[in-house]
Amino acid sequence: MTANPAIDFETIFRYAPVGMCISVDRVIQSSNDTLEDMFGYARGELAGKSFQVLYPTMDEFLRTGDRIVPIMNAKGRYSDERIMRRANGELFWCHVSGRALDPRQPLGAGVWTFEDVSEKRPVSKELTPREREIAAFIVEGKTSKIIAKETGLSPRTVEMHRAKLMRKFSASTSSELVHKLMGA
Repeated sequence: MTANPAIDFETIFRYAPVGMCISVDRVIQSSNDTLEDMFGYARGELAGKSFQVLYPTMDEFLRTGDRIVPIMNAKGRYSDERIMRRANGELFWCHVSGRALDPRQPLGAGVWTFEDVSEKRPVSKELTPREREIAAFIVEGKTSKIIAKETGLSPRTVEMHRAKLMRKFSASTSSELVHKLMGA
């Protein structure tokens, strides 16, 4: 009978097929090769950097942080799809999931995964930061009323952004807009 080899968690982390990082207060402490490659950074270059460098704008970074806290407090984890920014400025859709190590500190120490979903969902139109945020909620199937509540906007303002998105994507129905946002 052969003994099981020792599990080398550092190797598992480094070579995992999804981007992974450990963060404290939204600052990357350590990231794996896949995350660095996905975002276009050299080995070890993300260590010590704020997650802000991965967002298209500072405003999107701040709004996402505000949105994460109540969900992490309620569920202990967070997951969404959003548009992120590579080191070269290219925007792409990314599935992000995270979990706090201490549920009482949702943005404290945590483990986060990132998956590039741009092949399934290319960023095909020039969108404003707010339109990117609204688009992410629309793709999740959320109504204007729910989007308004989660973003602090009025339902009427959300409807205005939805209408702009429909014009930009030449969509005549909400389901057609979702298909176009998803690159279908």
